[in-house]
Amino acid sequence: MRAESLEVMLATNVEPVVVCAQVGNVNSGSCDPIAQIVNLTHACDGWVHVDGAFGLWAAASPQYRGLVAGVERADSWATDAHKWLNVPYDCGLAIVAEPNATKAALHASTSYLTSSDGREPGDHVLEMSRRARAVPVYAALRSLGREGLSKLVEDCCHHARRLAATMAAVEGVTVLNAVVLNQVLLRFIDDATTYRVIDQVQRGGEVWLGPTVWRGKAAARVSFSNWSTNEADVDRLSAVLTHSLAEVEPES
Repeated sequence: MRAESLEVMLATNVEPVVVCAQVGNVNSGSCDPIAQIVNLTHACDGWVHVDGAFGLWAAASPQYRGLVAGVERADSWATDAHKWLNVPYDCGLAIVAEPNATKAALHASTSYLTSSDGREPGDHVLEMSRRARAVPVYAALRSLGREGLSKLVEDCCHHARRLAATMAAVEGVTVLNAVVLNQVLLRFIDDATTYRVIDQVQRGGEVWLGPTVWRGKAAARVSFSNWSTNEADVDRLSAVLTHSLAEVEPES
């Protein structure tokens, strides 16, 4: 998001405003200028929501937290724990600065629902019954600690930069994004070749990555998030990708 364009739009808007900003784009890893967005939106009494599925965890790292500067002043966040925390898939977090706003949106009151003076789960999430997703998230955070979480984030970002640097030197490969966090977008010659390389890699079973489309071009999307990944794994991935490209003849 470009803050200068947002400022123009907000200046001509007379309706209530919700601005959805992003930290850690799912393809490129890029982050919106959150501090500017918050300033502009709050100046017109708007609400700022931050999609931080990947990037919100950058706040745990002294090296990368500058990318999310200002996020603490947003009105709500959403992030995933199943990515960088490596916990079960449906462990997501929604955080709202004003508890009464959440309760006003989600609260349900009927004769058969018990109530108490304490925290009612149905006042804070969409589901009234669910498994204890908070337990593995809590366990992961306690196990990693501040230093462990910071190292996890920084290692994954290092692996992304290492892969991008290696693959950029391979003929026929283009790194489509500036590596910001843990995401790398690789293109192999053209759309058809890119999809064929991805298919061959997946069929080989040694590593896994999926396809995406970035600015109209097919790409292989590589996302580093596992705590156990090391530099040898990154080099192994580079070798697999290079070999697969060599084995796939571009269509004429």
